[in-house]
Amino acid sequence: MKILVPIKRVVDYNVKVRVKADNTGVDLTGVKMSMNPFDEIAVEEAVKLKEAGTATEIVVATIGPAVAQDVIRTAMAIGADRGILVTTDLPTDTALEPLMVAKILAKIVAQESPNLIIMGKQAIDDDSNQTGQMLAALLNYPQGTFISKLTINGDRAETVREVDGGLETLSLKLPAIVTTDLRLNTPRYASLPNIMKAKSKPLATITADSLGVALTPRLKVLKVAEPPKRQGGAKVADVDTLIAKLKTEAKVI
Repeated sequence: MKILVPIKRVVDYNVKVRVKADNTGVDLTGVKMSMNPFDEIAVEEAVKLKEAGTATEIVVATIGPAVAQDVIRTAMAIGADRGILVTTDLPTDTALEPLMVAKILAKIVAQESPNLIIMGKQAIDDDSNQTGQMLAALLNYPQGTFISKLTINGDRAETVREVDGGLETLSLKLPAIVTTDLRLNTPRYASLPNIMKAKSKPLATITADSLGVALTPRLKVLKVAEPPKRQGGAKVADVDTLIAKLKTEAKVI
């Protein structure tokens, strides 16, 4: 079984982002970048399947500038076998939209023919939560989203996810697409020997233009601003005062 894991290079989740002075986006100057946390979970799950003897090859793919190969090397250090870097000059946090990404990934799927595609449910920079679903629609593949458990049984993938009423179990015929939730697993840290080995693993670089996908943004970001500062709470003397404030000040009732 071949597994494809799309990953994204984003601002590290420990970094407090700063908005540009002209409000056109987030300032990435000198900011630490790393693999999207949900994608780390996807890579970990693929490696676990390979360690269990279910998967035979893990291919990771990312889209971005040349420096984005660092997240591919990280995935290789965790256990991926090879990587694909699709280069583009478009800002991946604003101009590279989910539909563009899904179309590029569809081209990669056509070339690689993976049996299973595991990807993070969303990226923490745009929080779109759309790429996996769009890719499934383009490929006409069954999909299991926000999964917290994955089991491979022959030519089917059984997924479990949390819903409002409890747990939902789906049986997907392979090839299929699944998107990972935080509860699926805990990603491992790459060891130093594996980091060194990752440097020699194959990494193919292609341009987005060569795939024949139109990369003209359909959306325009008008303004990016920091959220307003939260005001401190206040104590009230009794229930009547609370109700009055909710009516006259908060205007929620």
